[in-house]
Amino acid sequence: MNNENTNSALHSLSFGDKTILLIGTAHVSRESADLVASVISEEKPDTVCVELCDSRYQAIRQKNKWQDTNIIKVIKEKKVFLLLSSLLLASFQKKIAKKLNIKPGGEMIKAIETGEAIGAKIHLADRDIRITLGRVWRVMGFWEKVKLLFQLVLSVGEIDEISENDIEKMKEQDVLESLLSDVGKSMPVMKKILIDERDRYIAHKIRSAPGEKIVAVVGAGHIPGVKTYWKTDTDIKALETLPLKKKDPPC
Repeated sequence: MNNENTNSALHSLSFGDKTILLIGTAHVSRESADLVASVISEEKPDTVCVELCDSRYQAIRQKNKWQDTNIIKVIKEKKVFLLLSSLLLASFQKKIAKKLNIKPGGEMIKAIETGEAIGAKIHLADRDIRITLGRVWRVMGFWEKVKLLFQLVLSVGEIDEISENDIEKMKEQDVLESLLSDVGKSMPVMKKILIDERDRYIAHKIRSAPGEKIVAVVGAGHIPGVKTYWKTDTDIKALETLPLKKKDPPC
């Protein structure tokens, strides 16, 4: 683990009496999964933090959980977009993983399995994806929503045309940011919600994780933000609430 690429993926932080080793990973890289397993096995931390929320953690552990979803209830609760977005995101990850012959979220799965094998606690460090997508949806107007849904479908459908250069760029990005990049360019508020808010949230969750020795596994795209907000006090409750809906103009 002395090569330059590996060293650039590891970041040492501290908070009070806690020492944290932050691993910046690529969500579509087998090398990242191997690095995660190696570091956790060698360091033997008290806690392993992973960039997952509970719903994504359950999705990893229960592959077909979405099939048990009560579709009628989803429609009545007006959560169709959240279900659609989650399914499209899952499809996007699976197609990329298949193209590269790796498991989607392989480095997170490896972190959990390796952590459990050494008896470490598993601590979920990301905001619920439903809240993140819900916050995006609430601040968008009608045509922005149409454009977003179109981009979601288009992104999933264009997987086969992704080049090696595109894949390298994706290794440096958050998965949600990759999927919504075209829409995000014209909507700064989307980047704020998808990336900046989650950087603050993840930093807080890692700092508040139990144990004195912690290994945290997060996407490389979040490393700069987590380090920036490391000493910032964050109002977690505010980041977990949904803003008032943006009213669409009358037709």
